[in-house]
Amino acid sequence: MIMKGTHVKELSVARANVGPVDQGGPVIRLEAWTEADLSLLRAANTPEMTAHLGGPETEAKLIGRHRRYLRDRDPGAGLMFAVVLPDGQRAGIIGYWERTWRDQPVYETGWSVMPGFQGRGIATAAARAVAERARAQHRRRYLHAFPAADHPASNAICRKAGFTLLGETDFEYPPGTVMRCNDWRLEL
Repeated sequence: MIMKGTHVKELSVARANVGPVDQGGPVIRLEAWTEADLSLLRAANTPEMTAHLGGPETEAKLIGRHRRYLRDRDPGAGLMFAVVLPDGQRAGIIGYWERTWRDQPVYETGWSVMPGFQGRGIATAAARAVAERARAQHRRRYLHAFPAADHPASNAICRKAGFTLLGETDFEYPPGTVMRCNDWRLEL
C-alpha cells in the first residue's frame, strides 16, 4: 500500500511494503522484515531501549524472534516491518499481530524507534502506516497498543496516531512478568 496524504494504492502481499507515508509528519515507508534486520533487533535490545519492556533479551531469544519475523509472512496473522526513511536509513521496527484480548480476537501493535530518530514523529507515522496494513486485512475490528503506563513518549504516539485510551491494565510482558500498561485501541 502506498500512502501520500489520503491517496491509497494497493500493492501485492508478497511485497508487503507500505510507503512512503506522509500525513503531515515525516515521510517513512515500511519494508518487510529481512535477514539484514537482525541488526535493528540488536540495536533495540539495549537497557535504555527496553527499560519499559522488562529489559534486554538474551542473544538466543533475539535470534528466535528474528527467525519468527522472517518466517511469519501471512498479513492476515500479522507482519513485522523495518521503518525506513527516504534516504534508506532504517530508523526502527514496527509490526502487528493477532492476539485474544478480553475474549475478543484483535490485532496488537508495538514499535521501537532508534534513539537518533526519536522525537521526530517517525513512530507516529509508522503507527498510522501499520494501522493501514492491519485495516486492509479486514479480519479484526480493533488494533490495540499496550505501552507502559509510565512511558509518556509511547503513550503520546498512541494519542497522536488516533488511538483511544481505554484505561490502565495489567499486562504480561515479557512472559512471566506483569507490567502496568495503558490499553489503547484504534478501530479498524
